[in-house]
Amino acid sequence: QVHLMESGGGSVQAGGSLRLSCATSRYTYSTNCMAWFRQAPGQEREGVAAIDTDGSTSYADSVKDRFTISKDSAKNTLYLQMNSLKPEDTGMYYCAADPRSLDVLCNGGYCYSDWFGHWGQGTQVTVSS
Repeated sequence: QVHLMESGGGSVQAGGSLRLSCATSRYTYSTNCMAWFRQAPGQEREGVAAIDTDGSTSYADSVKDRFTISKDSAKNTLYLQMNSLKPEDTGMYYCAADPRSLDVLCNGGYCYSDWFGHWGQGTQVTVSS
């Protein structure tokens, strides 16, 4: 069973920064493409960034040059560093994982949420203006 545990959400003012973490098992970390999705109230879940087992990455256009996805193999943890936050970044952020490759799961910065098989519970990010 795959466990994904997010942390690091909170409330910040526009222009601020947050770092989200997603802890998982060594097996999941080393065999799955991992991603961050977010969902604002009344909106569909959207992909933010993804990283494959080989370190290749994909970003949504809306977060390029502001967000950075990374992994720490010593801690089996996925991160999302979010800088220059905007009110439109507000939402519940979810960690997701799937054993298929990033090339299958994402296309041109758009990741298919229905294709990711494993999800965390989410962590709330609120950005005020």
